[in-house]
Amino acid sequence: MDKTDYHARIEAPEMRDYGVYLKCDRLLACQKPLAEMVNADELQFQIVHQVEELWMKLIAYTLVDVLDYLERQDTHRIVTLMGRVHRLMRMMTAQLDLLETMSPKEYQQIRLQLGNGSGQESPGFKLLLRLPPDLWRAFKHAYLDGRGLTVQDIYDEHYDHGDSYVVAEALIEFDELFQKFRANHLYLIHRSIGLGAKSLKGRPVEILEGGARHRFFPELWDIRCDMTDRWGAEYGTVRESISHPRHHSPSPLVGVGVAGGDG
Repeated sequence: MDKTDYHARIEAPEMRDYGVYLKCDRLLACQKPLAEMVNADELQFQIVHQVEELWMKLIAYTLVDVLDYLERQDTHRIVTLMGRVHRLMRMMTAQLDLLETMSPKEYQQIRLQLGNGSGQESPGFKLLLRLPPDLWRAFKHAYLDGRGLTVQDIYDEHYDHGDSYVVAEALIEFDELFQKFRANHLYLIHRSIGLGAKSLKGRPVEILEGGARHRFFPELWDIRCDMTDRWGAEYGTVRESISHPRHHSPSPLVGVGVAGGDG
């Protein structure tokens, strides 16, 4: 089949106002010419990763606004914008599934086109890794220190589901979703090129696995462990069974040949 005409229309569609506003001509020119693709899946590979960069640009832009609203202590706006970030993270994670439609051989052919590059060099990803410390400092200044509170206060001692707690939960959800994105990426690499490949020489694997264990806001995770340990000490490390209470009177049928007994 001659695909020349179809490919020409895909690469250079008719431009009207909508296309002009979105700069579709420039956008569609950001991928390799179809005639130069190493295989039929390279277009998908490029588009998925380019779209991921666009989503990360929007996340970074939104988080900068969140920083501004943290300084103003505008809780409603913070929660709304963080909700947008959470949706973006879920979309980014879901999009990775598209790349699992590629065979390992097709993935390898495309991987050779990257030179020495890898996803660890993603400009959007690297920027997102730099923002959480700023978010934490702004949150701590406005919602903890500025209100005479600690993380333990907002989660336990003075818990009231107030502004400080709500913003903390918005931050930890971002943290959780980002780590899920990293974990999914790790599984994608595992399926596509194999984490045990000798040619990787271990380092990219170590980076990916280490990143999947990284936490942006450890204080918000650790408080859960501290609270559970404290409550466990108060309640006793071993609680009385509710199915077999310690002072439960023996059944009069015990040993009288009931189903499952010794009789």
